[in-house]
Amino acid sequence: MSTVYVLVEHTGTELAPVTAELITAARPLGEVTAVVVGAPGETQALAPQLAEAGAATVVAAESDLNASRLILPQVDALSMLAAAAPGPIVISGGPTGNEIAGRLAARLASGVLIDVVGINADRTAAQSVFGDTIQVSAAVGGASPIYTLRPGVVDAVPQAAAGAVTALELPAVTAKDVTVTNFTPAVRGDRPDLTQAKIVVAGGRGVGSTEGFTEVVEKLADALGAAVGATRDAVDLEYYDASYQIGQTGVTVSPDLYIGLGISGAIQHTSGMQTAKKVVVVNNDEDAPIFQIADLGVVGDLFEVVPKLVDEINTRK
Repeated sequence: MSTVYVLVEHTGTELAPVTAELITAARPLGEVTAVVVGAPGETQALAPQLAEAGAATVVAAESDLNASRLILPQVDALSMLAAAAPGPIVISGGPTGNEIAGRLAARLASGVLIDVVGINADRTAAQSVFGDTIQVSAAVGGASPIYTLRPGVVDAVPQAAAGAVTALELPAVTAKDVTVTNFTPAVRGDRPDLTQAKIVVAGGRGVGSTEGFTEVVEKLADALGAAVGATRDAVDLEYYDASYQIGQTGVTVSPDLYIGLGISGAIQHTSGMQTAKKVVVVNNDEDAPIFQIADLGVVGDLFEVVPKLVDEINTRK
């Protein structure tokens, strides 16, 4: 049976939710080999979780130096494995994953497909393009085609496998390495990760201010246990941090429920959220384009509608 390599996303002791999605998406391509790039000992902690998710083999590409290096440890590990035993490679989509994919494609002389939403046994992949308005099937050549999967588009289906652990020694650090001398970790709140959240509450220009996000968007999100998102306009106006931007120049979300507040529905934003299963919007302009993709639309003042909704949700808890 052929082998497919999956780059594991993890925190050291826990798998990121997208890893199970990657393993599920990769399974039609062959027997899954999960590649863990991390510090010594981390693979042993992650191996049982990876086996439960469906990894037949777990490769420990560990080094004390990995935490201070960027990109190259992952590229080295995957390229070494694929050069020795060619097979498809599946990576989480995003700035880092896409750069890893590009470097691997150059090393392995194989094609790469970015931001796929599904992978087929014949090595073709589904892509949602032009603002998610057109679905296409794409194929690339090479012995080790590379795919970056959009987080949140595949439902993880665990399928227990052996999870046998093997070690891989990484090459020594070279002058080409970018070395991290210090960093400040991002402060993570109690809300779900935006790309993985089942419910997303997003605010746009109509929210009006940073205070509007705090008092309206965040309060509704917290009542629902949801993640908070923002449009590009809201970010440009400095109502909310750019890391929460949804759309063509932000992140793509596919929640079970998306609630848009004060959002007009420009393609820049809707391209990043219209795969949500249910879309609910509140806007005082009945002609706003976002109503065209909404399952439920409320024409009204969000500052009147949302507080009443929050109160009703809280009374039913």
